[in-house]
Amino acid sequence: MKISRIDHLGIGVESIEAVLPYFENVLGLKCYAVEEVADQKVKTAFLKCGEVKIELLEPTSPESAVAKWLEKGGKGVHHVAFAVEDGVAEALAECEGKEIRLIDKAPRLGAENMMIGFLHPKCTAGILTELCEPKK
Repeated sequence: MKISRIDHLGIGVESIEAVLPYFENVLGLKCYAVEEVADQKVKTAFLKCGEVKIELLEPTSPESAVAKWLEKGGKGVHHVAFAVEDGVAEALAECEGKEIRLIDKAPRLGAENMMIGFLHPKCTAGILTELCEPKK
């Protein structure tokens, strides 16, 4: 697997509207996109910090993974997403071959028209890891 960069940091929040003023008015970052990802039951907001994106994740349902994470006391960084050059499917297969537990057995569509796949934090030093690439 060839990782080219950190694509984004996913930050779980209870309300995008409540935290956006901090990112925009205090840090000087600008929100450039808001999108709902229905199948993941989240609303996202994206900001750029240099080459790295910040993805704010607000649950739209109590059943979403982000809602459950927040309920368990999760705050701050929810996941780290790495851009892969050789494809998410190939990267997932390589990780599985190295006995890394996968959340996603195959790539799926995420926010910003990206193909994504998650690795389970029990096998990744406690870090929920996302692998991503632009949809072709």
